[in-house]
Amino acid sequence: MSRADIFRAEAAKRILLTDGAFGTMIQGYSLDEAAYRGQYDTGFDQKGNNDLLALTRPDIIDAVTRAYFKAGSDIVSTNTFNANTISQADYGAEHLVRDMNLAAARIASAMIGFIAAAALVTGALGVAIGRIIS
Repeated sequence: MSRADIFRAEAAKRILLTDGAFGTMIQGYSLDEAAYRGQYDTGFDQKGNNDLLALTRPDIIDAVTRAYFKAGSDIVSTNTFNANTISQADYGAEHLVRDMNLAAARIASAMIGFIAAAALVTGALGVAIGRIIS
């Protein structure tokens, strides 16, 4: 059975629950700039670059993902809301976008079968509002 088939079958039976805001959960860790930056020195302050955490603090992204599944989410998103070149330009991290997306997808996908056989993962894609407005 494909993931799409599982989604359709589960959605036909009941309302599926999705996760909440990753950013809010990450804020609870009170990370400093060095924790966000890790080994990546882009010349820009990385504090608040939640997408980079898939590379620098995958343990935190894993813990947030697990917490949403444990709270009853059927669907979790990857922590990639701003993992695009437009948003990452603010951090000088455009060259890391592909790696961020792959790492975040791996972290979330690792939960399938571990947490629940019917667990589903979706990609998260945000808009670069700051860039669009300016």
